[in-house]
Amino acid sequence: MLVAERYEQILRMVDEKGSIRVSELSRQFGVTEETIRRDLDQLEKANKLRRSHGGAVSLKQEKTESPYFEREIKNIHSKRKLAKEAVNYVEENDNIILDASSTAWYMAKELPDIPLTILTNSIKVAAELSDKGNIQVVSTGGLLSSRSLSFVGPLAERSLDEYHVDKAFLSCQGIHLKRGLSDSNELQAHLKQKIIEVADSVYLLVDHSKFGVQSFARIAGWKEIDKVLTDAQAKAEDIQQLKEMQVNVQKLME
Repeated sequence: MLVAERYEQILRMVDEKGSIRVSELSRQFGVTEETIRRDLDQLEKANKLRRSHGGAVSLKQEKTESPYFEREIKNIHSKRKLAKEAVNYVEENDNIILDASSTAWYMAKELPDIPLTILTNSIKVAAELSDKGNIQVVSTGGLLSSRSLSFVGPLAERSLDEYHVDKAFLSCQGIHLKRGLSDSNELQAHLKQKIIEVADSVYLLVDHSKFGVQSFARIAGWKEIDKVLTDAQAKAEDIQQLKEMQVNVQKLME
């Protein structure tokens, strides 16, 4: 098989599946994983796909991620209330992570200017905290996602391996009672997995619109979440089912 033919088939497989791993492509084409990595590097340089940790992501799939400005103005009232409540769980001298969700940005706006160290992959969160002199802000760095205004990819994931935090505050695109947390974008999902790994306590901030939604890429199961904060519009039966699963849920009042 010519290299060009392999490139074409790799792109077809990536677009069909949304994402694919190096090991799978190696088996499919009967070539070494190093050869596949070089192929993926060349295809990324040609802007045909996006490299991810251990594989590649379709640019078509990546575009399913909602642009930040759309998320910022959706369910504003609920997100602001969730952010204000989440701030109550932050204590002076905490080391925390805020993800690149719009709810985390609202939380950054609400945080008092007290001694904290905040790690984030969000440009918006970092900028919001820049004028709070007592808060030390650490950015993950990595591949810039223009749609989410955040850093993702292997470099961002590796940077998180260097840290340990007391608390992580994050959101996601979907929560499912049986399947847990998910996101439409594999790169974002991988980063949130890493965020959960390095935190002692994980706080999930989700409004009612996220319930019953299962997006493309799995993030985590419920056992990995220490507390869920949701808004007053969340259905009582959803809250009850989570509690029956021993999930610590707090539903805010109107």
